[in-house]
Amino acid sequence: MKSKDYEYKLRMADQYFVKKKYRFAQQLYEDLFPVYKGSNKFEDIHYKFAYCAYNLKDYLSAENLFKSFLEYFPNSAKAEEVDFMHAYCYYKQSPKPELDQSNTVKAMGQMQTFINTHPGSERNKEAQEIISKCYSKLITKDYAGAELYYNLGQYRAAAVSFTTLLTSYPDAPNADEFKLWVVRSYYKFATLSVLDKQPERYQQVVDEVHDFQDRFPESKLMKEAERYLTLSQNNLKTISQ
Repeated sequence: MKSKDYEYKLRMADQYFVKKKYRFAQQLYEDLFPVYKGSNKFEDIHYKFAYCAYNLKDYLSAENLFKSFLEYFPNSAKAEEVDFMHAYCYYKQSPKPELDQSNTVKAMGQMQTFINTHPGSERNKEAQEIISKCYSKLITKDYAGAELYYNLGQYRAAAVSFTTLLTSYPDAPNADEFKLWVVRSYYKFATLSVLDKQPERYQQVVDEVHDFQDRFPESKLMKEAERYLTLSQNNLKTISQ
């Protein structure tokens, strides 16, 4: 670190990098960054400096360094790889489902941008898999929030939340389950309503079941959905008598 022989420092940084001693390499590359900026060695230094941050799990710094690499060297032979790693750093910063998912959304956007920018890339399959994982994480978070409303007995809020879930993720593999939760929540809401509000609320259950039948005619949950239809129709008959 104290040496003024920059070539020697660079050789040592590269040796540390090869030996995966990324902390030592990072310190030396950081010191050399302004020295070699603009030289023909700067691209390699920048590239390895970014990977030091990534391998040290400092994904925010790595994300910024991969981004700046692309700004300095848009035509580099490594540009596609670095573009993927820039997006991947967002994915690595994606937290557990119960936490804020801003980086998850950004990861999806960055991966889709990568796919669009590099349509023939071998990395597109992995990029698509990451988008799917992020999509599932967002569903898990929103599902848990809607389910919490139901468990707390806030059935109208649960119904609205599950409806929003279905609207946001219509292609989810368990979309019929979301719809059943809407039916179930509105039924609970109707049964707990005052008598003069029950007819319109049981009718809403009937309408939701009909919508379920239209959307998911092959669903394995059809029998349970139709059970709520029968219960609601029977309750409507009883109220009208």
